[in-house]
Amino acid sequence: MARCLNSICADNHTVKGDFLKGIIAMPARRALEKEKIDTLEKLSCYSEEEIRNLHGFGKNAMEKLKNHMNKYKVSFKNENFEIKS
Repeated sequence: MARCLNSICADNHTVKGDFLKGIIAMPARRALEKEKIDTLEKLSCYSEEEIRNLHGFGKNAMEKLKNHMNKYKVSFKNENFEIKS
């Protein structure tokens, strides 16, 4: 029985891809994986607030993520963006 439980725990706590490996901690990476966010392009479809509200994201993870995104000239969705005519 213990062998079975170990397998379940191992499967639930691994991140399948290497997206942001070495950039942010595992809890934040698992939160992104749960939302099926595995590229910077997909990440740019979310607002900073939406990502910050994911379980596993704290101030440190958000700072590191924003620095990484800036490096690749990617930004969060701007919800307050208005087109003036």
